[in-house]
Amino acid sequence: MSVTTHGKAFAAPKTDAAGRIPLIGLTLEQMREALAVHDIPAFRAKQVWHWIYQRGVRTFEEMKNISKELRAVLEAGYSIDRPKVIAEQRSEDGTIKWLLGMSDGQQVETVFIPDNERGTLCISSQVGCTLTCKFCHTGTQPLVRNLGVHEILQQIMHARDVLNEWPSSGPDKDDGRDLTNIVLMGMGEPLYNYENVAGAMKICMDGEGLSIGKRRITLSTSGVVPLMQRCGEELGVNLAISLHATNDEQRSSIMPINNKYPLSELMEACRNYPGVSNMRRITFEYVMLKGVNDSDEDARRLIGLLKDIPHKVNLIPFNAWPDSGFECSSNTRIDKFSKVLIEAGVTATVRRPRGRDILAACGQLKSESQRAKKTHFHEGE
Repeated sequence: MSVTTHGKAFAAPKTDAAGRIPLIGLTLEQMREALAVHDIPAFRAKQVWHWIYQRGVRTFEEMKNISKELRAVLEAGYSIDRPKVIAEQRSEDGTIKWLLGMSDGQQVETVFIPDNERGTLCISSQVGCTLTCKFCHTGTQPLVRNLGVHEILQQIMHARDVLNEWPSSGPDKDDGRDLTNIVLMGMGEPLYNYENVAGAMKICMDGEGLSIGKRRITLSTSGVVPLMQRCGEELGVNLAISLHATNDEQRSSIMPINNKYPLSELMEACRNYPGVSNMRRITFEYVMLKGVNDSDEDARRLIGLLKDIPHKVNLIPFNAWPDSGFECSSNTRIDKFSKVLIEAGVTATVRRPRGRDILAACGQLKSESQRAKKTHFHEGE
């Protein structure tokens, strides 16, 4: 299935359950056009935009410089709702995971990871995933649909609500803020939902929008080669590649997408990624699977594979989940693998697992509704 066909087959809803048009996710020009249907002047649209993205209001009633009559019109035809919080879990290490319900009842998971110098929000781009990577818990959940622009932004806005980080702009907007970085590493493959992801990130990066700079945004892809160039040209965000293997046979066995876009094509796309340089290196993510991809030979092949690409390697201890069929490499093996890379001049770090106790770590996201359905099914057998 082509990316275009994929987008049509799994399209996000354009209205909420009540038939109202979400204003979150519209560009300022689109918002002006939408409100013009009710003869609402352009300057009012700018005020609404400001209330939504700068002040973070959750109801039209809070828009105090807009008349009561106009607020009633907005309430009847449009929405600025946040997703419903189905569940919130807090890890002993400070990580927060939310299960969020969209207006049609579909659910996604979003994770906030606090650290000493930054706070990273891991957001989802799809309900489920189409890639079926063997080691990823999310990959066991079938793709239901793409998330819309508004649903991607709602995850960020919800996190700001919880962290009490409105307004979103001003001279001191980064002073003391907990949420500093966005990573598109949650449920789904972002480049299979590129149009909506791009729309959301443009509003996210807009200085009068959510005002999070492109240097603080990282998009992780399993290697949808045809859209990597466009992503770099249009968004200019940091790129991360879910690599996890060093030859085609090995990668195809755990990541079926490699059958469509083999390593030679993926590496060439990385070399040509707009803006890539020693100052803006591509991150290659590599999950450590015992007896699968963790030998010294694998490490040496990885070194050769990344030659001539400005890069850094993020080694990820496998986060176990029930019936995965994989084990995490031992600490000793991970250390030896890392040493081979470092001695060859590769910048390699071992990711510290976060949120394991609440299934919020890398590769563990999967909506609770799917877990519940599976449990109910087995109990009823």
